[in-house]
Amino acid sequence: MTTLVRASGLSKHYGGAAALDGVDFQIEQGRIVGLIGPNGAGKTTALKALLGLTSFEGDLRVLGRDPRRERHQIMQDVCFIADVAVLPRWLRVKQTLELVQGLHPKFNRSKAESFLAKTSVKPDSKISQLSKGMVTQLHLALVMAIEARLLVLDEPTLGLDILFRKQFYSSILGDYFDENRTILVTTHQVEEIEHILTDVMFIDQGRIVLDESMDRISARFLEVAVNPDRLDAARSLGPISETDVFGRRVFLFENVGIDLVRPLGEVRTPGIADLFVAKIKEQAA
Repeated sequence: MTTLVRASGLSKHYGGAAALDGVDFQIEQGRIVGLIGPNGAGKTTALKALLGLTSFEGDLRVLGRDPRRERHQIMQDVCFIADVAVLPRWLRVKQTLELVQGLHPKFNRSKAESFLAKTSVKPDSKISQLSKGMVTQLHLALVMAIEARLLVLDEPTLGLDILFRKQFYSSILGDYFDENRTILVTTHQVEEIEHILTDVMFIDQGRIVLDESMDRISARFLEVAVNPDRLDAARSLGPISETDVFGRRVFLFENVGIDLVRPLGEVRTPGIADLFVAKIKEQAA
């Protein structure tokens, strides 16, 4: 498997505060990786380092290159969508396509036009006349028409209604992603994307607290709605969290065999959001 991103001892300090604190991780080709963390956890700093937009300490390789010195080469094969698509508002849509065609050697204009034909974005419309959802669709069309190996999405659907959010991720999966391309996405709407992720990384206070494939998540973690008469037995197994959900005690276990927890109550794989909260609380304890 080809490694597209490799970080070792990645650190970034602002004054005396560590935005990234000796982070190690790698991202393989053909994966969809969710970088999940609270505000101020280090997500944006990590993305900026990866994109060559900030200095850092440690070693970071993106497509085998150092973003500090080789950003131009890296960005030939990396695309980026932020929470606000910064496009010149005075341009018309067709002028934007012409502009990108002249700037990026790997831009396929006909592919962008084909994608936009499925939307309500018209070629003669000014960007200033488009809704935020339509601007996001335009930005997505531009990005998906570039033959990039790595797509970085930073809160790409922030502020969009649920219809546009679902259309966005459907387009990413149907028109962009394949085994040769990789997606790194940050979002607060974890529940909406966990079904498309192949891997998750939890980050808090500049440190990675979990880095695991979704396949391993289901094997490593179990959530149990414990029967009232089995609470003491459940606690004796050392759960990483215990919460009250609609009057039932729900326990989260890590590396505890299913045969041990099955007699306690209803067993299921935890959702990513619940797992994230539990791991962050565990780190803070």
